[in-house]
Amino acid sequence: MEQQLSRPTWSRQIEFTLAGIGCAVGLGNVWRFPYLCYRSGGGAFLVPYLIMLVVLGIPLLHMELTVGQYTRRGPVHALTSVCPLLKGVGMASVAISFIMCTYYNVVITWALYYLFSSFQAPLPWQSCNNTWNTPNCTSHATNSSYSSTASQEFFRYKMLEQSSGVEEAGAMRWELFLILLLAWILIYLCIFKGVKSTGKVVYFTALFPYIILIALLINNVQLPGALDGITFFIVPQWDKLLSVEVWVNAAAQIFNSIGIGFGSLLAMSSYNSFNNNILKDTLTISIINSLTSILAGFVIFSAFGYMSHLQGIPVNDLAVDGPGLVYIVYPQAFATMPVAQLWAVMFFFMLLCLGLDSEFAMVEVMVTTLMDEFYQQLITFFKRKELFVLAVCGTACLLGIPCVMQVGIYVFQLMDHYTAIVSIMFLAFFEVVAICWSYGATRLSDNLEEMTGKRANIFFRLCWLIVAPVLIAVILIFSVIQFKPARYEDYVFPPWAQGVGWVIAMASIIWIPLGAIHTLWVLPGSLVQKLKLSITPYGLNEMSKMPYYERGGGDRGPVIAAISFDINLPEKPPIQTNL
Repeated sequence: MEQQLSRPTWSRQIEFTLAGIGCAVGLGNVWRFPYLCYRSGGGAFLVPYLIMLVVLGIPLLHMELTVGQYTRRGPVHALTSVCPLLKGVGMASVAISFIMCTYYNVVITWALYYLFSSFQAPLPWQSCNNTWNTPNCTSHATNSSYSSTASQEFFRYKMLEQSSGVEEAGAMRWELFLILLLAWILIYLCIFKGVKSTGKVVYFTALFPYIILIALLINNVQLPGALDGITFFIVPQWDKLLSVEVWVNAAAQIFNSIGIGFGSLLAMSSYNSFNNNILKDTLTISIINSLTSILAGFVIFSAFGYMSHLQGIPVNDLAVDGPGLVYIVYPQAFATMPVAQLWAVMFFFMLLCLGLDSEFAMVEVMVTTLMDEFYQQLITFFKRKELFVLAVCGTACLLGIPCVMQVGIYVFQLMDHYTAIVSIMFLAFFEVVAICWSYGATRLSDNLEEMTGKRANIFFRLCWLIVAPVLIAVILIFSVIQFKPARYEDYVFPPWAQGVGWVIAMASIIWIPLGAIHTLWVLPGSLVQKLKLSITPYGLNEMSKMPYYERGGGDRGPVIAAISFDINLPEKPPIQTNL
């Protein structure tokens, strides 16, 4: 308990709020939300999106922040405390965050590459008079499948130098590798002092993007055709609401954008003061996250209107595809704007800021978890926490190297598809089962009352017990039924690559059954007694206080018995008699 009692806290509570906003608000707000709006009939997507925010996003964020602040631990120990049987959910959160941080930083690398390229006049994606351009290149906006724009060719043939498929690894892109190294140095400088350094950085990285978004909006609305794009964004096509896919996409966007299940916000809330007002942080983070998405929607759709004006086609006929929105379509738009270099520099610097605070939140999950579990051993080996953080960042940087080879875009797409789409839904479902059903809404409400003096109201308890578990189960089932193999543009990954994708997905999911098996193995008694103990909050903590012979040490040997139970879990608070 010594390390827990000396656990650092945020210098000011506003630092946690800003860090939470920075973690939730990321690149997904700028490209994924507008893309889903575009694909789902514009304004029609806003209706289910806002409903899902209220019944899914806010209650589940409140749940995670409550558990993190109360246990004052990272996701592994927090989940082990509330439901020993599903302690693997916490381990899976750490695994998925670490896997994501290895390839998410590549998106920051691309942003830095574009940022450095934006200081040229004219912009390198502004014309076809470059060595990397093909005979099919056109400097004018086009919707033809037989030609490609200068912006597309800069992305594919200049920056990525992409190979023909995942079968062809190609060479290392040394420029991108050096920029990836720079990106990890930036991440390290943001987090090496823990919450003390992170708390200072978020004042800038969380707030500055809004200045740029507003500046871009003011510029874009003055462009010809902008009103057509904004009209498409805010006027719903009501028939789209009859599509189940639109509702599932809205729920998934809320879920992924806020970051439920990734463990980032849970880990950061563990550094809060015990009596912090959780509800205020919950509402601030979730509402600002959604307002940012809507603000980004106005910025992007006003640019869509401008593009449709240049091409002479309706907004809904534009060729828009996922992440290409950020690195192909939008750069193509501001290449024709007055003072193009200024808008390019501002836009890609904004992407850098948005990416940085989401990235260091994911890295912080791994650091917090390992420090919670192996504090004395790590400090003994590394001498200083800063060196341990350097080792984590260095390892993640090395694992990201395949993404900066010529095959990189395919590796990135494969990892993103099987991590962000497949793994996270399984993980989220079991997290909600562990906390909302096994630990229980009543206990969670009791914890909240102990910290803040107020219990959760009937709305939150109803969402925790019924609405959230049912909605996530529906999303999970629909995701499995509608599952499509990974692809990049027209390229479909071969079966062996899909197999590698499932291995990546299992690298996080596998911890859930492994954790359950381990818990049942180390608990004493019959199978029924084991199951009962395994769903008892703080069950393993109570076992650690039992005499050796009562733990089943005689059957399993002293080493296993000691390792299994003496794991330095947070103490059960004495006031919590219901536990």
